[in-house]
Amino acid sequence: MTRIESPKVVKKKLFSPIWLLPIVALALGAWLGVKSIKESGIEIQVHFPSAIGIDIGKTLVKYQGLTVGKVTDISLDKDLSGVNVKIVMDYRSDPFLNKNTLFWLVTPKASITGIEGLDTLFSGNYIAIEPGDGSSTSEFIASTEAPSMIPNEEEGIVVKLTTPTLGSLDVGSLVFYRQVPVGKVVNYRLIDSNTIIISTFIEQQYAHLVNQDSQFWNVSGLKIDASLSGIKVNTESLASLLAGGISFNSDTKAAKAVTGDNYVLYPDEESAVKGVEFVLTADNADDISQGSAIVYRGIEVGKIHQTKLTENGVKFLAKFDSQYQQLLNADSQFWVAGAEISMDGVKHASRLLTGSVVNVLPGVAETTLPAQFTLQNQAPDLLSGDKLHIKLTTEEHSGLTEGAEVRYKQMPIGEVTQVTFSHDFSGVEYRVEILPEFQSLLTTDSHFVSESALTIDASLDGVTVTTRDLNTIVAGAVSLVRGKTKASVRPNSQYALYNSTEHALESINQHKLTTMSLESIDGAGLSAGSPVYYKKMQIGSVKAVDWESKTDQFSITLSIQHKFNQLVRDNSVFWRNDAATIDASLSGVEVNIAPLEGALKGSISLGLLNEDQIGNQQRLYDSKELALKQAKTITLILPAEAKVASKAAIRYQGHQIGVVQQVKLNQDLDSLTASAYLYGEYADHFTQTDTEFFVVDAQISLAGIKAPETLITGPYIGVLPGKQTEATDSFEAHLSARYDADIDEDAVTLILEDKQLGSIKVGTPIFFRGISIGQVDGYSLSDSGNKVLMYSHIEKQYTHLVNKSSRFWDASGIKLEVGIFSGAQIETGSLETLLSGGISVVTEDVTTDVNALSSGASFSLYNKMKEEWRRWQPEQVKQ
Repeated sequence: MTRIESPKVVKKKLFSPIWLLPIVALALGAWLGVKSIKESGIEIQVHFPSAIGIDIGKTLVKYQGLTVGKVTDISLDKDLSGVNVKIVMDYRSDPFLNKNTLFWLVTPKASITGIEGLDTLFSGNYIAIEPGDGSSTSEFIASTEAPSMIPNEEEGIVVKLTTPTLGSLDVGSLVFYRQVPVGKVVNYRLIDSNTIIISTFIEQQYAHLVNQDSQFWNVSGLKIDASLSGIKVNTESLASLLAGGISFNSDTKAAKAVTGDNYVLYPDEESAVKGVEFVLTADNADDISQGSAIVYRGIEVGKIHQTKLTENGVKFLAKFDSQYQQLLNADSQFWVAGAEISMDGVKHASRLLTGSVVNVLPGVAETTLPAQFTLQNQAPDLLSGDKLHIKLTTEEHSGLTEGAEVRYKQMPIGEVTQVTFSHDFSGVEYRVEILPEFQSLLTTDSHFVSESALTIDASLDGVTVTTRDLNTIVAGAVSLVRGKTKASVRPNSQYALYNSTEHALESINQHKLTTMSLESIDGAGLSAGSPVYYKKMQIGSVKAVDWESKTDQFSITLSIQHKFNQLVRDNSVFWRNDAATIDASLSGVEVNIAPLEGALKGSISLGLLNEDQIGNQQRLYDSKELALKQAKTITLILPAEAKVASKAAIRYQGHQIGVVQQVKLNQDLDSLTASAYLYGEYADHFTQTDTEFFVVDAQISLAGIKAPETLITGPYIGVLPGKQTEATDSFEAHLSARYDADIDEDAVTLILEDKQLGSIKVGTPIFFRGISIGQVDGYSLSDSGNKVLMYSHIEKQYTHLVNKSSRFWDASGIKLEVGIFSGAQIETGSLETLLSGGISVVTEDVTTDVNALSSGASFSLYNKMKEEWRRWQPEQVKQ
């Protein structure tokens, strides 16, 4: 029978993969369309005055050399005033197309300052763009010329120069420093009818040359100065002659300039000379013009730089040279002086050709300068007044001769008229006359100093040599030091003549000094004149150093300047300074060197403790550490054999609480006297009358080394505090501490008795079952001399192991017993007892209140352990 298979029914798929192709194509097409629209560019319109140099499809738009657009069309505007240029910009430039964005045409341009747009000779003209801010727009008006490109701060600084005229300066004109180009003019603009501001760029590598006191002047063109003295021709360089230029000076001590600083642009270098500017007013300018000299006693000290006509007359802009600016004061007077023709002849004949000058009479007022000075037509009456005559006295002739100048701020105000002995021949007397216009400079507290022709000041900072003029070398000179009072001087008043400014100032301040005395164990390397410092600033000096024979101490007298009196108060302390201190540690080596004067003469420093502390103002401490720790001085008397030296430490249980400052052998040759300091915070605990001081030195034995640190540092002083209430500052020190010095108060002390000491020493331990529970602290003979008493103690935590039933024996060394029948028996303890000795103890009964030990109990010390003691094993309970 034939089997018929059932047909398979297959469902038709709803989605065929073939449909993916049109979907992908549709998505790709949409993406390409969006991308094409997005990157199609942005169309803008720029209005130019003309289309010259602009071609459709060729002229590009560039920003810093990068093409960002292209011209697509050019058309005339409606009123025929220019052309509208359509430009398609790169789609990425949309954020920069704002209201203040600038466009301009770049074409080749040649001028004296250089060639601009040189690249357009090869690539053709192009339109440049400078992004700006504001709202987004698509219509712009092109600039007729390129805007000024101000460099950024990384490239240099831009300063502004103010001038009334531009002259031959232009954008691109160079800026010179000592004829080296260091910058250029980048922009200029007219502020008002009389002022032009020039923006000047200085390259970063030269920016440090421009400072707050720099002065700029115009070096454009050629300057010819013709006068009776000859013809002077001056120009900076060929570039400045053709294209204009600016030069400036520099002062390395002044603050550096920053971008935006303002300066005046002077017409020439002569006008830019540093000095003080001021204004003179007059009714007319018949005899004075621009360039007229300002003269003081025949010396040109300034010049008239500008003349202006005002409603009330004439205004002159003048300037004093910086070296003579001290002549200009609030009460200075000016007048016109020309040639003087009389029957005796012509005085100042050269002024007939050069013109009149402006004479100045210096004032003495120290108030603010007025806005302007009046230029008088004749000399003031003050010049015709009588001269002031005074006397200067000194112990020795200072080299002054007749005619020597008397000066104030290096300007002559009088002269020496006579040199004689004083009436009693005790000194030298100089008669001096002061010019009438300077009489107000002298007051009753004025001082005079003899000048040196050559002064050499040598210090760690270097050597400074100061010289004076030839007149000072030949005749000498005197300087006036003004006083602070206003009391006028009478004729023939007498003043002292000092040989130096320092000597004069010392005399002036002498009555203002505060005097005080300090005690010191030695002279501290000080002498009269040694400086006193506060925070490394000198506030006084040492007046005298005296030795007090009664106390074998030194008294050091100080003089503190009046203005520093407030530093001397309850919490003040003084210490002497070392010429050099070296602090060496694992972190490095620090070397501190005192100032040169303090290193040579010795010096003292003043310091302040906390407000709640009271300092010892009568003591000169040997170091800053001792002063700030408020160390207290004590005296120790030691045996002559003590090996204690200066700088040895004073310690309590290992902690340093003071230092030995000085050790000297007494006249009896049997003892030493040590001057020492106890640090202030510990002094009260170690100055009781029963305080014990002793020498700690290394002790080497089979038991080990005691105080091994003293092998390196040397012996030091140990101390045990006292319990008395009375205090003292003088103590007798011993070669060693008493035997019970280190015993705890709760320990039990006992005495072990034996016929001989054997190998027992101070420090020999006492063992209980091999564990140390105490030690021997000292030993001595009994009163009868037939016993040795060994003073020992049991530590507090082990006192319950020892009572009246305890037995002690010497466990030191090796014990050997030899018998005919018993043989040889060798008994030895641990290696420690073998080397250093030891005492063992065993207890028969449990410790109770009945058999408990009290301090001072006595026990016999057996030479060995008995056999029955081995069976003692009481259950001791710690109480």
